Amino acid sequence: MILENLAFVFIAGLITALATGIGALPFFIVSDISRRWTVYLWGLASGIMVSASVFGLIIEAEAFKSPLLASIGVVIGILIVEVADRILEDQDIDPEDYEQAEFKKLILILGILTVHSFPEGVAVGVSFAELGLEGSGFNILGFAVPILAIYMTIAISIHNIPEGISISIPLRNLGVSEYRMVGWSIFSSLPQPIGAVIAYVFVTFAKDFLPIGYGFAAGAMVYLVLTEFIPEAREEGSEMPNNGTVPLVVGVVSGVLVMAPLLLI
Repeated sequence: MILENLAFVFIAGLITALATGIGALPFFIVSDISRRWTVYLWGLASGIMVSASVFGLIIEAEAFKSPLLASIGVVIGILIVEVADRILEDQDIDPEDYEQAEFKKLILILGILTVHSFPEGVAVGVSFAELGLEGSGFNILGFAVPILAIYMTIAISIHNIPEGISISIPLRNLGVSEYRMVGWSIFSSLPQPIGAVIAYVFVTFAKDFLPIGYGFAAGAMVYLVLTEFIPEAREEGSEMPNNGTVPLVVGVVSGVLVMAPLLLI
């Protein structure tokens, strides 16, 4: 059954990667996306990720009565994101490089993206820790899927949509076709299903460290929101009234409200 579980988790991670391609779909209809909408979507992603981390992962960690382990996980998650950012400071990848890169450089780009998006894949993988346990959630294709896993898969998928938009805009300026924009957007998130499987295997065989896994995912997600999502939204809204504060706040509130129904299950 372990192989079936791994395949199920991989597919969940793949769904989040495919969702990045949704960010390119609007360009089939319009030539550009307004800054207001882009800021709103970053706010939406931020609200979803924070609510998923606090009300999903942290609450799950508390159920183990191991606040110390959960706290250690949070700290590790923050440190990993910070270290990854510092490593990538001098290797910033412009989406334009995707179209112009040779195979060897694409492998390098994929490696860099792995470091960048690994925490998101971990969040998905950790949330599947109780996959297959009866009474743990909903029955999907014969699998008992934890509600937290559904929650995190939806959360990461929605978060990936503005990622896809930010990748597609410079590619649009290069004259890249819409279909290839979708492909490159998905390419940018391919490390997520891999990270999901690795995290799932770890928490499956080391259940005593599950609170660390939950804390790690929560810490990394919230830190990403504070250091990347919000700054990205503020940069997009820099030429708008009040630096785009209104659509950003509306997006954050919308993100929390979108996930509220799942919190009540």
